Amino acid sequence: MGQTIGIIAIKGGVGKTTTTLNLGAVLANEFDKKVLLVDANFSAPNLGLHLGLVEPESTLHDVLLKRADFKDVIYEYDKNLHIVPGSLISRKVNPHLLKEKLAGIKDRYDIVLIDSSPALNEEILSTMIAADQLLVVTSPDYPTLSTTLRAVKLAKQKNTPITGLILNKVRNKKFELTLEDIEEASDTPILAILPDDIKMLEALSQTKHIAEHAPKRNIVYEYRNLAACLIGKKDHKDNRFKRRLKRFFKKNIPKEEVNRLQVMYENSKK
Repeated sequence: MGQTIGIIAIKGGVGKTTTTLNLGAVLANEFDKKVLLVDANFSAPNLGLHLGLVEPESTLHDVLLKRADFKDVIYEYDKNLHIVPGSLISRKVNPHLLKEKLAGIKDRYDIVLIDSSPALNEEILSTMIAADQLLVVTSPDYPTLSTTLRAVKLAKQKNTPITGLILNKVRNKKFELTLEDIEEASDTPILAILPDDIKMLEALSQTKHIAEHAPKRNIVYEYRNLAACLIGKKDHKDNRFKRRLKRFFKKNIPKEEVNRLQVMYENSKK
């Protein structure tokens, strides 16, 4: 049975949905994992739109309303990357049925990624309950950090393990919070630092994932590193010249890489 990973954030605009999509695409296309993306943002779903799925005939809402079987709302983007969209015209559902409905389908996939609601409500709780582990998407500013701390606290209350944070939209400016600031405040390791890249918006405009649109961008390498960490692929190497140079001299190894190695080691034993 595949592992289910919830992607959460209690703030809109931090890149939770794009992270879900692009992480899933890298796992599917570059690590040959069978991946299912599930849009569990029941009130405002838009994961399908990122892949050009505008008016799906059936959605996750239909499953939760017991109008459709789960297998009938799965759409194939490519061989390994499948998606379960939500209904753009929102209908009231029981979000706590998500775990039950996923149980009948998750054994067909290596990894299920759940894109949660960005609000502190029963919708995000459904993701926490359905997931085996969580990744929290945040950005390097105080307002987002405050909501990240709430997300971490809530997840711990629900006893769903938090594997780590994904620090998104980083511009490497002095006014941004540092990795150390965020880790100390949240008591949670950062596993990936994703640069703010205009190519992400270009990819979105073409309904493509970033590895498909601009495979040599630094952000794609970061998604690859994160994916390898999550599946315990110890032989994965970051082939960027600067990273190889740092490893050669064995200094200035980024803290997020150390964090990934720890998670990778733990996942390789599973």
